[in-house]
Amino acid sequence: MSSGLIDAFPKPPTEPPPGQPGRRSSRPRRRWLWWLVAAVTAVVLVAAGTVAGAYVKLTGNVKHVEVSAEDLGRRPAKAAGKALNVLVVGSDQRGGKNARYGRVAGERTDTIMLAHISPKRDNAMVISFPRDSMVQLPACRARQGLPGQQPHVGMINESFNSGGITCTWKTVESLTGIHIDHFVKVDFTGFKGMVDAVGGVEICVPEAIDDKKALLHLAAGRQNLGGEQALGYVRARYSLGDGSDIGRIQRQQMFIASMVKKVMSGETLTDPTRLFGFLDAATKSVTTDPGLTPGVMRDLATSAQGLAAGQIHFITTPWRYSLVHPGRVEWVQPQSGKLFEIVATDRAITGSGVKGGQTRVPRSKIQVEVRNGTMRSGLATLVAVQLEERGYHVARIGDASRKPYPTTTIAYSPNGAAKAPTLSRDLLASRPLPVRRATTGRLVLTIGDDWKGLKPLPRGDTESLKGFDATHDSCTGA
Repeated sequence: MSSGLIDAFPKPPTEPPPGQPGRRSSRPRRRWLWWLVAAVTAVVLVAAGTVAGAYVKLTGNVKHVEVSAEDLGRRPAKAAGKALNVLVVGSDQRGGKNARYGRVAGERTDTIMLAHISPKRDNAMVISFPRDSMVQLPACRARQGLPGQQPHVGMINESFNSGGITCTWKTVESLTGIHIDHFVKVDFTGFKGMVDAVGGVEICVPEAIDDKKALLHLAAGRQNLGGEQALGYVRARYSLGDGSDIGRIQRQQMFIASMVKKVMSGETLTDPTRLFGFLDAATKSVTTDPGLTPGVMRDLATSAQGLAAGQIHFITTPWRYSLVHPGRVEWVQPQSGKLFEIVATDRAITGSGVKGGQTRVPRSKIQVEVRNGTMRSGLATLVAVQLEERGYHVARIGDASRKPYPTTTIAYSPNGAAKAPTLSRDLLASRPLPVRRATTGRLVLTIGDDWKGLKPLPRGDTESLKGFDATHDSCTGA
């Protein structure tokens, strides 16, 4: 990276880099997460089934879409015979009651999940697939006015636009090797109705929220959200957390976990009015395959009555920012493959060594150039020493070509995008600075007048002690 590269950008960027927290899209993206199986349409349906009139009404609410064996093609074998694997998607269709959220043609699903319920119905796992995941998409034939899909590498949520729920089903099976039994789709209005029907869902807000785009205004502290507020909360992105889509997935998972606990509590199960209201809202918003009949739901509910909230686990497919497709993410192997195998064969994830979420580039694989943009003599050398103590490789120390530099920045090329979050997490304050025309994998840390130092190392962080083996190539990060 040339010495004048950073100074070609005298001001910090007004937006973070592609694929990094806080990047704004040119088009509002409405992505959110639902988990309905067992906890939504199934866990308590058996209670309503004791009243014939109510049962008939709820049965009539559910809509169905046929998913044919011919469309799915060659499928994974069902390894765990009595386990239930349900594909769960959220629809942003804007017709009818959903038109108030913006008139956009067509229908998309920007969040896709797979709910796995064990054969004994004593535990469940919900896997989230980041919508920006670049994956190998399979062929899907045209159907019901949709164009179909040619085999190619693309974002996982393309399949729904190309071939609807059938193509999404086929895509997830082909990627994971997990045999899917059913699907559930839910929309905006139904989600709000479910939250209102259980009397709201409690969350904790660390800081006050004032998000005009999401129409969300909340004070800090514990809050009981009604349906409209809940929808804004799970849709909001830029005003909460780190502004990333991944951060939103984590927040959505926690919200759904809170809703699951509310649904499964005696507060809902022992209140016939609240129970029926919840089931009525849930079934009105649900579309399933014909095989997920009310009888199947009822049997599932009966067998899952002892399932505690602590036995429902949420995990995000192991991922990292893509070096080949800037602004997108890719699944990390072999971790992702191991996770899918665990689900397919119904084995416990505890003790497997598989962790969901972002896979970080270790400090020992990162080269950093440190530049002093302040008038404090020797600051770059001091910071370089601190970084080396943590395991980073410092490639060069020097001064910025102009001073003072107001803001601490981390500059990187598309080849260094996956490394920048590791360094950023170690600093108390910094701003990302993407340099799209550069090709180096090295990071350039320019210390500005707002420098606050490094964060204290968390307990148990021993990465700096691990070093690296003889296969390490110091040129790979340059």
